Amino acid sequence: MTTAIVTDSTAYLTKEEREAYNIHMVPLSVIIDDKSYEEEVTITMSEFYDRVRNEKKLPKTTQPPIGKFVAKFEELAKEYDEVVTIHLSSGISGTYQGALQAGEMVEGIDVYGFDSEIACAVQGFFVIHAAKLAAEGKNAKEIIAELEKMRTSMEAYFIVDDLAHLQRGGRLSAGAALIGGLLQIKPVLHFENKVIVPFEKIRTRKKAIKRTETMLDEAIQKHGVLDVAIIHGNCEEEATAWMHDLAARYPESSFKMSYFGPVIGTHLGEGSIGIGWFKK
Repeated sequence: MTTAIVTDSTAYLTKEEREAYNIHMVPLSVIIDDKSYEEEVTITMSEFYDRVRNEKKLPKTTQPPIGKFVAKFEELAKEYDEVVTIHLSSGISGTYQGALQAGEMVEGIDVYGFDSEIACAVQGFFVIHAAKLAAEGKNAKEIIAELEKMRTSMEAYFIVDDLAHLQRGGRLSAGAALIGGLLQIKPVLHFENKVIVPFEKIRTRKKAIKRTETMLDEAIQKHGVLDVAIIHGNCEEEATAWMHDLAARYPESSFKMSYFGPVIGTHLGEGSIGIGWFKK
C-alpha cells in the first residue's frame, strides 16, 4: 500500500521541503485588482506585500477549484493506492471540503482527509510528519491516527498589527462589540474550534510577544523538547531575532522560520507575527 501526501499552499512549505519529503501541493489564490494569482506559484510573499501595501481595496482569497484536486488525485492514482490530504482549518476555508468532494469523484485511489484545524507552518508540521510516516510505509489510517496524537501537544498564537483585516475579511469570530474593543490593542489570537478567536487582550506588541513566550515555556515544561516555528508577515528581521533568542534559551528544541503568505496575509496583514509548536 503506497500513500501520497497532499496539502494546500497555506502550509507555506518551501519548494525544497516539498521535494525532499515528496509532498504534493494544490494552491489557493489571491485576487488583486481583479487579477487572480496562485500563491507559491505565480506570486511570492514579498511580491504580495509590495503589491497590496498601498491598496485601499482588500484583496480577496479563493480556495482551489475542485477540478484542481480531481486532476491531482487522478495523477496520483497512477502511482499510489491512497492519499492523505491535509488542509487549513475548515472553519475559515472550504478547501478541506473541496478536497473531500474531489476525492469522491476519482476512481482508483482512496482519499482520506485531515482537517488541520489551523494553518501556516503549524499545518506544515502535520504535513511533514505525515510525509515521513508515508515514507516509512504507514498507511493512511495509521498516518491520520498519528496526526491526531500530534494534535494534542500542538499550539499556535499570533499577533496582528491591525485587526481591521480580519474584521473586514470575516475571519475573526467574535461579536461586533468585542471586535470594536480590540481594534486599538494587540491581542494574542489563536484557533479554537477551527476558527480564529482572541486568546487574550494585551495592550502592546512587546507584551503580547512576551505572553506567547510564557506559553512556550509552559509547553516545554509540560512536553519536553518541541518543534517550534516562528511565523511572520513580511517582518523577517524581527522574526529572525526572536527565533535566535528563543533558540538560545531552549537549545534542545528545534526552531524554524516560516511566513504568512498571500492568502493568510490578506486576512492578518503585514507585520503580523506568530509562533506554533508541537511535541517532538
